[in-house]
Amino acid sequence: MTTPYHPPVKRSVEIAGHKTSISLEPLFWELLKQAAAVECVPINALVARIDAERIKAPVPPGLASAVRLWLLGWLAGRMG
Repeated sequence: MTTPYHPPVKRSVEIAGHKTSISLEPLFWELLKQAAAVECVPINALVARIDAERIKAPVPPGLASAVRLWLLGWLAGRMG
């Protein structure tokens, strides 16, 4: 990837046996792939975990937003 400024890319994921699609910028897809590898889980399992966490929020964000926010928290945790 030559620039982080790229429009979102839609990909299918499976959560609890149901397929859905998420649109994320390529940078976030790459971070999600890296996070899943570090956590030793498939991307679908990590997205399912993020989805379960977001649903518990008083005002749940959309799934793509939740993934972005989770990744920022994950990165911050690895840096601190």
